[in-house]
Amino acid sequence: MEKLIIEGGRPLHGQVRISGAKNAALPLIAATLLAEGVHTLTNVPDLRDTRTILRLLESLGITWERQGSTLRIDSTNLVYSEASYDLVKTMRASVLVLGPLLARLGKAKVSLPGGCAIGARPINFHIKGFEQLGVTCRLEQGYVDAEIEGRLQGCTINFDIPSVTGTENLVMAAALAQGTTIIKNAAREPEIANLVDMLTAMGAEIEGRNTDCLTIHGVERLHAAESEIIPDRIEAGTYLIAIAATGGKATVTHCNPAHLPSLLDKLRAVGMEITETEDTISLNATGGGPIKSVDITTRPYPGYATDLQAQFMALMALNDGVSMVHETIFENRFMHVAELQRMGADITIDGRTALVKGVGRTGFTGAPVMATDLRASSSLVIAGLAAQGRTEISRIYHLERGYEQMVEKLTALGARVWKEQE
Repeated sequence: MEKLIIEGGRPLHGQVRISGAKNAALPLIAATLLAEGVHTLTNVPDLRDTRTILRLLESLGITWERQGSTLRIDSTNLVYSEASYDLVKTMRASVLVLGPLLARLGKAKVSLPGGCAIGARPINFHIKGFEQLGVTCRLEQGYVDAEIEGRLQGCTINFDIPSVTGTENLVMAAALAQGTTIIKNAAREPEIANLVDMLTAMGAEIEGRNTDCLTIHGVERLHAAESEIIPDRIEAGTYLIAIAATGGKATVTHCNPAHLPSLLDKLRAVGMEITETEDTISLNATGGGPIKSVDITTRPYPGYATDLQAQFMALMALNDGVSMVHETIFENRFMHVAELQRMGADITIDGRTALVKGVGRTGFTGAPVMATDLRASSSLVIAGLAAQGRTEISRIYHLERGYEQMVEKLTALGARVWKEQE
């Protein structure tokens, strides 16, 4: 097992290219199950999670090949409908094959998902929606066993709260349903719009892109298509926060600033100088002044992203004031706090709220820490980059689930970072 070594205290400078979005690539890869033929996906990141879902597709009879960031997936010979625990246990997004399998084969048996231990994240939204589409679902021995006779039947689905994977799963299934399906209180993340664009290219008829009400007019067949994965807004946000925390001046390229409205507002409020173009964001933190304290509350998109909460907390721990971080999405997403405290952070947790008392720009000291989930991992990287001395981060397989070539990208920005065996 590998660990990440960081010798901190070096401002980040230069440019960093953003990869395709993990959270968009996974549902688009799953969507290829809906139609036979060879699908082409471009700007696909090479991550632990994308490799996992491709192995899952292989287990269902699908073949694929990768050339650089381009994937060609031949879903013609889809013959199996069971996604085993061994493949699903490490990645919650594996549940996204449920909708396409039901729509195309009329049956699916998918293990209850795993992934980061940041909260329950139940799939009851998925199951309830499928049952409304006419599916019989049974939970047996850790699996969702679902089947339907004939085609799925269009209906109206109301989410109690927006669910990203729930919206994605049901949109994919409804694309091949008989009649019209309306999803109310749907999630609005850019990754869902990316999926809608792919389904439309495949022949689906969907209204309401980028809104919380999606109307899907089911069609009898879909066909293979070519689609491009959008830039990873969470990766872009992570590097922007890292530049801010180290007092650097750098540009993230091949990104979409329109996907990060809340974060950019918060970074400006913190005191960062930010310049945007159509596909770049430049951040200048070299003024030398203190980091201003800013409160954040995580919300569904376009609110502040829960996937950028841990990283921003690391930045707030370096300010000269007091800030509040309120987590509304997941009930167990403060596991990084104990590790940040090992590096000198002054953070107190009360339920879903963290009180962060800043220790100043130079208040962190390098220490051995342990990654507990994907985004917690990146918060520890940010803390290590800003800290004085050497930080060792163990269990970095979490990090490799969602960040492509992070060591190479940070090194190009002037950081001293490398991997070693535990």
